Amino acid sequence: MIKQNKRGHRQAGLIGSQTEVKTEVKNGGWTPIEANEACKFYNQRMSVWALGLNHTTAPLDLRGRFAFAREQIAPMLQSLRNAIQAGRHPPIEAAILSTCNRTEIYCAAPCPALDPTFGWFAENGGVSPALLRSHTYALTDGLAARHAFRVASGLDSMVLGEPQILGQMKDAVRAAEDAGALGSTLNQLFQRSFAIAKEVRSSTEIGAHSISMAAAAVRLASQLFEDLRHTRVLFIGAGEMIDLCVAHFAARQPRSITIANRTIERGEKLAGRFGAEAIRLADLSGRLSEFDVVVSCTASALPLIGLGAVERALRQRRHRPMFMVDLAVPRDIEPEVKALKDVYLYTVDDLAQVVQQGHAQRQAAVTEAEVIIDAGVQSFLRWMDQRNVVPLIQQLNAQAGEWRALELARARKRLARGENIDAVLESLAQGLTHKMLHGALAELHTGDAVARAQTVQTVERLFLRKER
Repeated sequence: MIKQNKRGHRQAGLIGSQTEVKTEVKNGGWTPIEANEACKFYNQRMSVWALGLNHTTAPLDLRGRFAFAREQIAPMLQSLRNAIQAGRHPPIEAAILSTCNRTEIYCAAPCPALDPTFGWFAENGGVSPALLRSHTYALTDGLAARHAFRVASGLDSMVLGEPQILGQMKDAVRAAEDAGALGSTLNQLFQRSFAIAKEVRSSTEIGAHSISMAAAAVRLASQLFEDLRHTRVLFIGAGEMIDLCVAHFAARQPRSITIANRTIERGEKLAGRFGAEAIRLADLSGRLSEFDVVVSCTASALPLIGLGAVERALRQRRHRPMFMVDLAVPRDIEPEVKALKDVYLYTVDDLAQVVQQGHAQRQAAVTEAEVIIDAGVQSFLRWMDQRNVVPLIQQLNAQAGEWRALELARARKRLARGENIDAVLESLAQGLTHKMLHGALAELHTGDAVARAQTVQTVERLFLRKER
């Protein structure tokens, strides 16, 4: 039951449950200051929440607005935490996972702050809250944990069971830790995510029959060109995805492989592993016409290949077809290129139908994986519940320590005065007993009949337990 003070404001110390506090915050019944006080009362009982959009909820161009490069994560986390604390919410833990297929924010705090998190997300993407809400998902506590476990296990990926997402999630955790935004609650959530992903991969066949983005690109290219051994292939970028694509195309022994990267040293390192040529991005426009296949995946905020550049390349090629794959979010290749007659341009979303092949064979493994995840969620929630009482245990130990120190000091003074040892010990025992029972005895003499009955049951359970 919610009680009010003389000014009509709710007093956090008299709230009946944490759920009641969360409901009040969600419904706007609490002022920011009252919400903060309520959270303090509950001894830092943590909540977790996740907010995001992915390949199933948002189109490619919208996802591109929320794609954060590695170097952007730290300032974005600081901005998010500052924005939420500015609304008088308690400090939050936070981590951001940003990949080609998803951008997700994971947070933990004494009270959930979904609305401020959503507001910050919309502002940073430069879109209206109404538009963003239609393409995002928001999850709390057990549902947020389940989602994190499914993501880490590859169950929420475009390529079911793909392993790259686990490494990307680990990178997100390291980035949050480096930014000082990762607390014990989120750290526990993610460490359990990694453990569950490992168990899913080792105990099920979730990765069997899967077709990666790189393999799908090779398959589509093979449909256009009769023999890939006669093609010249250009890769733009030198990250993990391009590394995988180079390996898949190299297995088909194309006529040549070229790596174009902003940092020539990194491009040369990748090229050296496959006997390929490395060039600078600055040389790209002059050489684009040489290539039959172009695969791009960089972290550039703006397109690297424009419509005009591709039109010039086609004229120089006398309109021989070009196969182009843009795996970047935001796009590396202007979308208008897709309309050109002799260009076959595919994005990450266009590859979805190809990578879903073999989906039926993996459904049994998905069912097995969900059982593992269910157990993981229950274990995490139990950990959260146990962790929530730690501050109370600490307070009880501190209070008992103060009582013990006080009674011992009194006993030592009496012994120093030469008083009888048995009398001093009896007094010490009575003093400790009185302090321990005072609160319970006071409650038994106050309140209405219902409250006293509840107190009686609690006192009996705590103080009158029989040893078995």
